[in-house]
Amino acid sequence: MFNWEDLHYFMVFAQEKSLSGAARSLKVDHATVARRIASLETSLALKLVDRRPRSYLLTVDGQRIAAQGDSMTLNAFAVSRAALSGRQGIAGAVTLSVPPVMGLKLIAPRIAQLQQRYPDLQLILLADTANVSLLRGEADIAIRLSRASESDLVTRKIGTVEFGLYANAGYLQATPEVQWGFIGYHDSRAASVQQKWLLEQAGGRSLVIRSNDLMIQAAAAQAGAGIALLPHFVGQELGLERLAGTRSLQREIWQTVHDDIRHAPGIAAVTAFLLDCYAGVAGITRLVDTVG
Repeated sequence: MFNWEDLHYFMVFAQEKSLSGAARSLKVDHATVARRIASLETSLALKLVDRRPRSYLLTVDGQRIAAQGDSMTLNAFAVSRAALSGRQGIAGAVTLSVPPVMGLKLIAPRIAQLQQRYPDLQLILLADTANVSLLRGEADIAIRLSRASESDLVTRKIGTVEFGLYANAGYLQATPEVQWGFIGYHDSRAASVQQKWLLEQAGGRSLVIRSNDLMIQAAAAQAGAGIALLPHFVGQELGLERLAGTRSLQREIWQTVHDDIRHAPGIAAVTAFLLDCYAGVAGITRLVDTVG
């Protein structure tokens, strides 16, 4: 019989497609991942990876075991969800994945209120721009600006957030419109709705600064480096001036949780807390619109 922990390491490797990626995910060194994979191969008497000078590649048998292991992994997460849904009282850890700017500006400043209300509840707050997998237990609740499409997930639209073009007032006064520079995302976020909208507003002008972090873009705009597309609540907080005569970009805010755990006391407490976090925020219209 193989070691379940060896299989876990192998499955993370198969998902990350590299030893270094698996090591980062597992918070171990790559030699530990390699040793676990070798141990699993010995137990199964199968070669699961081709060891090349700079990479490990799955063999045909490795791909087959990874596919089988994937189903086992999903079943293991289903067991974890069943345990969570059976908990009594509001206690234990709840993992929330949220866009970084919302985590920083809207949720983190209010966490003390949640602690005071539920001292036995621990909130794990993940600032993510990429979608996490609730099916694989990467988070219990996710807040995103697009609706999740996976089966077994319950989504609700909890509001809308408006973005506008903002800059330092001194920059706008000193810089002719034809010389305006725009601040946007790095190529890693080139496909985002915000980036496409910003480039349309820029009218062919190049981006003077690119960053994968919205708050870095905001700080650059505050320093007079150019014009950034920011949520109204960020632009107003930083004292920036919104470009006159420009329209807003609206994005929907969706909350997602797995159907198995949505009624668990801790999950229900955090989802209610999240609604409070979005109340009374500039540029955010809060609502609970759709469940399904």
